Amino acid sequence: MAYQTLLFDVDDTLLNFQAAEKQALEGLFKELKLPLNSEIYDFYHTENLALWQQFELGKISKPKLLVKRFDTLFAHLGIVNIDGQKMEERYRYYLAQGHEPMPQAPKVLSDLFQDHDLYIVTNGVAKTQKKRLSEAHFDRYFKHVFISELVGAQKPAKAFFQRVTADIQSYEPAKTIVIGDSLTSDIKGAAGFGLDSVWFNPSHQPNQTDIKPTYEIDQLEKLESIVA
Repeated sequence: MAYQTLLFDVDDTLLNFQAAEKQALEGLFKELKLPLNSEIYDFYHTENLALWQQFELGKISKPKLLVKRFDTLFAHLGIVNIDGQKMEERYRYYLAQGHEPMPQAPKVLSDLFQDHDLYIVTNGVAKTQKKRLSEAHFDRYFKHVFISELVGAQKPAKAFFQRVTADIQSYEPAKTIVIGDSLTSDIKGAAGFGLDSVWFNPSHQPNQTDIKPTYEIDQLEKLESIVA
């Protein structure tokens, strides 16, 4: 089975989001002259992840999510009278500077784009994702960047994949595959729309869900033999 259309997630699939997130939080706390330790980072990371999962389920809007995570964080630290919206804007300024590629990502994209049609499918914030992809010099590999806030639906919703595939001229379901690190977003979305998927799982996380990827890889270069 040769795959022609490759739909890639961004964060922790192509770009190291965890490194960018840590760097952004460090920048924000330095600006506020506040100490940042691993307990505070872990609290933020966990809360943020939970809010994004609520977003995937359609239980919270993205603008609300982006502010609520900082309201929750500073309330946890006992700091009142903090403007969550302002914190989000400053955090996003630092986050947009984080564009460290995941291991093997530059070579794999360079190889694959010769013979395949590459697209981005992301739930991230449009302005930030475009800047990060551009600064990593990854934007040149993609025919289009599909971002949930511009598409008008988010992964894993069927509506997201309907709108994305309607905009791909050469779209054939059997020759299309979704590549991402999130079972609840990328892999669930692919399965719900009848597409094959590759779960990128470099740290060998156990799959404790009933979501089944078509393939699982721990290194991006293994993707090349799957899609060939």
